[in-house]
Amino acid sequence: MKESCLTFAPLYVPRMWGGRDLATLFQRKLPSAQLIGESWELVDRVDAQSVVEHGPWQGRTLHQLWEDHREEVFGTGLTGPRFPLLIKILDASDVLSVQVHPPVTAAATLGGECKTEVWYFVSVKPGASVFAGLKRGTTPETFQRALTDGMVASLMHRLESRPDEFIFIPSGRVHAIDAGNVLFEIQQNSDTTYRVFDWDRVDPNGNARQLHLRESLACIDFGDFEPELGRRQGELLVQCEYFKVQRWAVAGRRPAEPDGRFAVFQVVRGGVRVDDRTFRPGDLFLVPASATAATLQAVEGEALVLRTSLD
Repeated sequence: MKESCLTFAPLYVPRMWGGRDLATLFQRKLPSAQLIGESWELVDRVDAQSVVEHGPWQGRTLHQLWEDHREEVFGTGLTGPRFPLLIKILDASDVLSVQVHPPVTAAATLGGECKTEVWYFVSVKPGASVFAGLKRGTTPETFQRALTDGMVASLMHRLESRPDEFIFIPSGRVHAIDAGNVLFEIQQNSDTTYRVFDWDRVDPNGNARQLHLRESLACIDFGDFEPELGRRQGELLVQCEYFKVQRWAVAGRRPAEPDGRFAVFQVVRGGVRVDDRTFRPGDLFLVPASATAATLQAVEGEALVLRTSLD
């Protein structure tokens, strides 16, 4: 069965810090009267599954494809119980909590899952920023005192976010997304987040969200001082042991280049056509490993897409 591209129904996740920008930016039909913080675009987890929405595999889950059609869809040599990536769109209409994801050694001790990720900024409101890493000289002792005093933000390194820029967030890097950012997030298939500080917020019932201070202090890299936004090297944004992300400017036609493995595309600007299907900003599609002749065709001028693969 030769499919040139697969698309999946997004899963919308309400968050107290979310908004409605996915409707205005990407013409998404969102659940009514909810603040949507996350759209899970590609996910294979026990409690969340992407479902194919078009073609002969319509109605199949990503996990079913991983189990039953792994070589055809994803390529050879891939092991593991689940598809290894989780791809989201985040709408941070309010600031997210200060948090950290466990590195390998801490995850094994704490029973969580490692999570390394990259954020690509798609839409940024004036004054928006992100927190990533620590100000130089911060120690575990000064950080713990700041937690007690509610002054954690004063020790966090803050960077202005800009459209079409990105930042790499390895596991162990303490971080938070400030209000006014819509971004693509590409990460390991993990849902382990340890919340360090939540700006003293409470829900409509007056309850604060749970913090994970013991776990967080065991995970934070206290030598991670003042990282910078990522620097693109040609088309390459990030290449690590978990994924490779490129930024393609597509003018005319360009082969999808699955090279024996799948490739995931997300449209940032403009439009691209694959066979008889057209994709616009915010859309995600997966080109199977078997679709060796798949080609992206720019629609109405140059298009900008992210291309994610495993290597």
